[in-house]
Amino acid sequence: MIKKTLKKWKRYSKISDAGEITRRYFVMNAFDGALTMLGVVIGAYISDVLHPLTIISAGVAGSIAMGASGVSGAYMAEKAERVKKLKKLEKAMLTDMKNGIHEKSHRFAMISAAIVDGVSPALAAMIVISPFFIVSLGFIPVDFAFIASIAITLIILTLLGVYLAKISDESMVKYGIQMLLVGLFTAFLCIGSTMLLGGYM
Repeated sequence: MIKKTLKKWKRYSKISDAGEITRRYFVMNAFDGALTMLGVVIGAYISDVLHPLTIISAGVAGSIAMGASGVSGAYMAEKAERVKKLKKLEKAMLTDMKNGIHEKSHRFAMISAAIVDGVSPALAAMIVISPFFIVSLGFIPVDFAFIASIAITLIILTLLGVYLAKISDESMVKYGIQMLLVGLFTAFLCIGSTMLLGGYM
């Protein structure tokens, strides 16, 4: 049963190009989720918000919002594109494709894209703020959690760069460094803007 379902999904993915779409959504939204939480963590530190539960609450709320936004936004956007493609195909082939393999494949692509678009930013965000859960259990100090969160963000970005390099068959070092630099640049922007608004290091 499971083998049959997986085989069917693989066929749907091939027909609808779902693999390419979900890979793109995964990278883009994991990137967004990690950088968003980086901003939250840096903003909290500079604004002297040191209570771990406050940061966890903000992080969890942000993760839920990003997840809900990702699922609904991706589903509606993909649905519009897929319906358009299906109608075009129906006109070209002069046949009704309702409940056919192409409609099922497009529906599979819509659902896959929505799930990946919702889960990837929320998951990345939760990983970034994970040190604060450890702080709340009393295992590490809050100052270390801030450093750990920033380090985790930079590691996530570097790994996403390596993943992109693997997809495009390019230099892993080059892509990894590029993504790392984006993370560092974002960190400096967050520090600068928060300090301008009255925060301090």
